[in-house]
Amino acid sequence: MRQSGRNAQRHTHPLWDSPDPRPATGDRRPGPTSRDDRWPGNEGGKRRRSLCLGALMALAMLMAFPGLAHARGGPNASASPAPGTLVGHGGPVRAVRFDPARRRLLTCSFDYSMLYWDPFADPPRRLRRFGDYEGAVNAVAFLPDGKRALSAGDDGRVYLHDLEDGKLILRLKGHTGKIVSLAVSPDGRTAASASWDRTVRLWDLEKGAPGPVLRGHRGPVNAVAFSRDGSAVFTAGYDGTIRLWSSSTGDQLRIVYKHGWGINVLERLPRIEGVTTGGQLLFGALDGTAGIVDVATGKRIRTLKKHEGPVLALALIDKPGLAATGGGDGVIRVYRIGDWARLEEHHNPYGPIWAMAFAKRGSRIYYGGLDDFVTLWQVSPRKPFERVASRYPRRFQVGKSSAPSLGERQFARKCSICHTLTRDGKNRAGPTLHGLFGRKAGSLPGYPYSKALKESGIVWTEETVRKLFALGPEHYTPGSKMPLQKITDTKARDALIRFLKTATAPVAAAAPDPGKPEPGKAAQ
Repeated sequence: MRQSGRNAQRHTHPLWDSPDPRPATGDRRPGPTSRDDRWPGNEGGKRRRSLCLGALMALAMLMAFPGLAHARGGPNASASPAPGTLVGHGGPVRAVRFDPARRRLLTCSFDYSMLYWDPFADPPRRLRRFGDYEGAVNAVAFLPDGKRALSAGDDGRVYLHDLEDGKLILRLKGHTGKIVSLAVSPDGRTAASASWDRTVRLWDLEKGAPGPVLRGHRGPVNAVAFSRDGSAVFTAGYDGTIRLWSSSTGDQLRIVYKHGWGINVLERLPRIEGVTTGGQLLFGALDGTAGIVDVATGKRIRTLKKHEGPVLALALIDKPGLAATGGGDGVIRVYRIGDWARLEEHHNPYGPIWAMAFAKRGSRIYYGGLDDFVTLWQVSPRKPFERVASRYPRRFQVGKSSAPSLGERQFARKCSICHTLTRDGKNRAGPTLHGLFGRKAGSLPGYPYSKALKESGIVWTEETVRKLFALGPEHYTPGSKMPLQKITDTKARDALIRFLKTATAPVAAAAPDPGKPEPGKAAQ
């Protein structure tokens, strides 16, 4: 557990006052954690140094999940959550969205689920779980009425749910690759989904029908946003371009901006009273750049402080007018929209920041990454000690001091992010493997197996597990939810099976020691 005294200093009140009267230079270099005197009511604040241990390590973890380890326990398993933490997912968190009108939060995860939260309950309360998916869920979005929500992920489908009764309203098919971003038009009638199949698809939510398909990106499309009036759509992707499209016809109107690196995230700036933000976009890129683009001119009009890794998340709030960037370096930076003063900075040394959302008029940020939970960071007033519940190594990571066997390493790399090993282990993206051998595939109570696996007739034995990893799930269990994992090395495959035979075996009741008397009886 980490408490960073130097990573926080108490502010008297948040930014709800007038803009900073001083001219913005763009070259000012506030302290790593905050520029206290930039917050109204905190005159004379001092610069602070931050503890940013492990930023580069976090980036490396993001890129490759290097060394993974087994899920039976480990340092992360016993970490107690900090106050306000949203605990409920069984895998890394991919997206976070907040509805300010209803004060509700949506999160989604690698565990094939979307969760609906009341984050202001004490402790935060999970209102509903949605598990209709056949893959990791990467994106969520509220509809304007706050009663319905969109979600999408690795299975390439867009889902529309009723948040009040939990029912699935629509399941929209069309993409041939994973979906990583969603947007809803201001009137709530149209949805847009960005996919790694190089397209963006528009959907008529009233009719439950497909609309125009936006084609033109030369690589996966990572982000999508509607214009303020809904007549146009902005998209961004790995080809490093931001493009403008007609939402009615699907025609590409023009390439707005070209960046030298792939663009991961994109948001249209909200309308802020007294601030010129019309026709401006905030983007984050693979090279750590975060910047503001003017749509009319196609020029980058401001560059924010660069992250030491890819920018992976953005958050905006119109009142009081704040923006935040989050990166693979585990850093979150909060800016004031308009003069773009950097107000606060938060470091999670075990990063990365994959998702985040403002709440409570910008005084809170909820963020997610490799952990199974969503962390609350109190932006203002800052706390003197900011507890980071993340641990390293996590359950699926091997620390430098670890010396796992070949079989344990294979389990970590191929299985642990989806499966636990203990009897009472929570189901993650997959069910617990406790008692695996001799169990019929698709038979563990409480887990939503695919129809294909339940009807496969497979019983898990050394031979069937060997076939699963030799052929791959796509061939041995076609139609199941299992990701495409294959172990071609016979030695590694056999080591994994030996490890699983031991690690998943139910613990038998200990036989009485013949050399000891039974309880209640004296030795003869």
